[in-house]
Amino acid sequence: MNRWRTRIRQRLIESWRGRSIQFILTTSFTLITVLAIVIVSVMLYDKFSRTAEENAFLASGQIVGQVTFNLESYLQNTTQVFASVDARVRQSGSLQARVLQEQIGTLLESRSDIVSMALFNEQGELLAGYPDAELRGTTWMTEQSWFRSALENPNHLSFSLPHVQNLYKGHYKWVVSLSKGITLERGGVKEQAVLLMDVNFKMIDDLLRRVSLGQKGYVYIIDESAGSIVYHPQQQLIYAGLKYENVEQALRYTFGSYIDSPNGERRLITIKTVHNIGWKVIGVSYMDELLTTRKEIGGFIVWLLLFVIVFVLMISAFLSARISMPIKRLERSMRKVEQGDFDIHLEVRGDDEVGRLSRRFNLMVAQIRELMGQIIEEQETKRKGELEVLQAQINPHFLYNTLNSVVRLAGSGKGEEVITMITSLSKFFRISLSRGKSLITVQDELEHVKNYLIIQKMRYKRKFDFEVRAEEQVLSCVTLKLILQPIVENAIYHGMEMLVDEGHIEIRADRIGNRVRLQVRDNGPGIPPDKLARLLAGDAKSDSGSGVGLRNVHERIRLQFGQSYGLKMESELEAGTTVTLWIPYAFSEEEDQS
Repeated sequence: MNRWRTRIRQRLIESWRGRSIQFILTTSFTLITVLAIVIVSVMLYDKFSRTAEENAFLASGQIVGQVTFNLESYLQNTTQVFASVDARVRQSGSLQARVLQEQIGTLLESRSDIVSMALFNEQGELLAGYPDAELRGTTWMTEQSWFRSALENPNHLSFSLPHVQNLYKGHYKWVVSLSKGITLERGGVKEQAVLLMDVNFKMIDDLLRRVSLGQKGYVYIIDESAGSIVYHPQQQLIYAGLKYENVEQALRYTFGSYIDSPNGERRLITIKTVHNIGWKVIGVSYMDELLTTRKEIGGFIVWLLLFVIVFVLMISAFLSARISMPIKRLERSMRKVEQGDFDIHLEVRGDDEVGRLSRRFNLMVAQIRELMGQIIEEQETKRKGELEVLQAQINPHFLYNTLNSVVRLAGSGKGEEVITMITSLSKFFRISLSRGKSLITVQDELEHVKNYLIIQKMRYKRKFDFEVRAEEQVLSCVTLKLILQPIVENAIYHGMEMLVDEGHIEIRADRIGNRVRLQVRDNGPGIPPDKLARLLAGDAKSDSGSGVGLRNVHERIRLQFGQSYGLKMESELEAGTTVTLWIPYAFSEEEDQS
């Protein structure tokens, strides 16, 4: 992610490079103005959108609330009629069925929406009913849901789901049944009975179909206890499985609103509950119809932005041209400085911003000339410092110990070992000097450290062995000289000397991408974590090192090749230490030409 951001930042910077100040002023002024208008437009758009959405929620809630009120009023009137019939039946328990039937018919003549009214005993036998029609013989009265509900909940008025009335022959209307279990006293004997009233569902259907919630919106009813749909304007599609309503979510609400997207189309769901019945009235409004104001505002803002961009471009182009003309004159004079002419002196005109800029430019050129002289002097000092560092690599103590070892071997008559040590020592100093060059090949660096290890191995009486491995492709790469020898020296003094058994040092050089990895591994006792953390910081120093510590090697690499290269240490107690040096995969000019 960071690399991707860096690339985008570099591309943006490169796209602005080489642009005229007139272009930058025009573009900047336009972008700032357009950005300000966009921010204001977004704030207004958000405010108007939220207001439109709140109004849509309010309007939908009011419509569904009115539907619920009308439905409650209708069902309340129907319930009052049922209560009147219930009271008449209880008072007329000892009357004959024909007289009771006449009284029920007289009471219901004023209500055309009531399809039928009947009184049944506990066995499902008709005691009285309206209209006076013949019952169907195949109707098992005691198996009807409304009948069982009335007996299971006596003195409680139950509302059934819409169904086809199948009590009377030739009558098959879509009704909602109101039933209630009552107690009759006939001939001094009390018995259970069920009072039934069927209401034509067409009245409820007409009431709900007249409700309009936009062109596509509608209202439907579900039963809270059963979770079933009581009414839906697209009931056939529901039964056929061609339409789905999220009834489970609607059952969680008693009232309120929420946004639903069952098929990717945002809908406003508004819920109201019909009291004492357990029905929920659910209004469905489509957001794309309710929020047409949002689209209108969006279109207006787009046209406004286009107009502002054109207008601001014209004004900013004119103003930037007036501002950039004197700066362009100054630019032509500065190009001579780009070509290396530091003896130029600008003529100052006026005391405005361009005049002050010209004076500053003259001062800058003078300072550049002075700084260039300082840089030349510092480079000479740097070369001297490098020579001093190289001379410091030749540790007199190491040379003294090596020569003592040669004398001791010669006195013992070990001529071959004397020859080997002297040869390695001469090669060691030859590469250390390398005619004053600070950069050598990886092959020479590995040869240098190999000779150093041969000398030390003989001095320490073969207390350790070593292995040097390198990929062929990295041998010709350039590196700073004398960067491996201090690492190996630390591995010997602080690793091999501490071992009881024979030690092992492994040196590797290989290519990893566009970098070269140099590694020095040993199987010494390892470095404690607290000391390891201080080594590269320069806080922990060796008492008997090479004179150039790990910190110096790390800084030399970063100074020569950049901050992405350097030294890294890993160590584990009783397992050993690994030091990794990273340098670029690069060749000298002689190697490139060859």
